[in-house]
Amino acid sequence: MDRRIKYTKKIIKDTFIELVSEKDIKKITVSEICSKADINRATFYRYYLDVYDLLDTIKKEFTTELKNAYTPTNEKENTVINFAKAMLEVFLENKELVKMLFNTNNGLYFLNDILEIAYARCKEKWEKDLPNISQEDMEYASVFIFNGALGVINFWVQNNFDKDINEMAEIIETLSYFGTRRYIYKK
Repeated sequence: MDRRIKYTKKIIKDTFIELVSEKDIKKITVSEICSKADINRATFYRYYLDVYDLLDTIKKEFTTELKNAYTPTNEKENTVINFAKAMLEVFLENKELVKMLFNTNNGLYFLNDILEIAYARCKEKWEKDLPNISQEDMEYASVFIFNGALGVINFWVQNNFDKDINEMAEIIETLSYFGTRRYIYKK
């Protein structure tokens, strides 16, 4: 892709993310994005149909980045903590985007994309490590673990990424394996 095209798309996306941090997405217009990004409307429409198409494109690109963030080179590396660190690192590198995605109504669909990524990784590992686990048990466990992990990540995002990646990954791993028992019953 031409550098100018990449630059123009980046300006459009950055401007949009900035505007979403200031007001509801329903109140953002293409004209406003173009004015603030210092581009004309024809340039915007060359790449996106409307504001929602821009949002969908941003979510798809971010989801692809998440999918590609973690590829263990051996079985020992394929752990919850390493997976969590890789995901959290991508979140941290895209703070403003993540805040926007977690705060918009459309963020729910984005969260489903993250759940699908995590489930696919986990299912592969569980089927290998636990050959007797039923599909139903795997689904119940994954729904519980991943929704909890997303809640923890959302809490981290809402608290302005107040903990480092290693600490967050440990929290997610501990809750995934042991539930809340270690946090509630600390000695």
